[in-house]
Amino acid sequence: MKGLAAVAVVVSLAADPAAARTPEIVAFGDSLTAGFGLPRDQAFPEVLQARLHDEGVDVRIVNAGVSGDTTAGGLARLDWVLAEKPDFVIVALGANDALRRIDPAVVRRNLDAIITKIQASGAKVLLLGMLAPPNWGEAYKHDFDRIYPELAKAHNVPLYPFFLEGVAMDPQLNQPDGLHPNRKGVAIMVDHIAPLVAKLLKGQS
Repeated sequence: MKGLAAVAVVVSLAADPAAARTPEIVAFGDSLTAGFGLPRDQAFPEVLQARLHDEGVDVRIVNAGVSGDTTAGGLARLDWVLAEKPDFVIVALGANDALRRIDPAVVRRNLDAIITKIQASGAKVLLLGMLAPPNWGEAYKHDFDRIYPELAKAHNVPLYPFFLEGVAMDPQLNQPDGLHPNRKGVAIMVDHIAPLVAKLLKGQS
């Protein structure tokens, strides 16, 4: 009877693709995600996946970054991203909105809709925050910077407060344009964010 029980367990696992399925994360963002100015294997999603694999974390990370994308653009293409049924979506949008001084109320509305749709699909969200540049004035920066922590709280999703933490404004860690991380900058971003992603994945298992 024990042998038959063991066979039944094996058959059950084989019949359930989810039992052996590698978790899939979509990195959903703009040029900071796409890896602007870098070889494909040096982009943030690819380096993050390699780091997690090195640490024994089984995961597949899809690079869904589009250079120049705003929160409005992300919302417009979200259905295509969710059609792949990812387990997690790392939302890293808003940098271009801030650079273009898009109304924070519009940014908030777009991000709120993005998070809502992802959660409705059954996927979990990790929100990577952005900060507005100081040149637009204190009022704009105040209204923009509060979007991410407030949405994270409202939707009960984990937040990494600033995607470029430890990298922004450092010429040693950015490309000549001063906006996009170089290889060293991406490595620091991954150092900061990989432990959070690993924790989220373990929490799902």
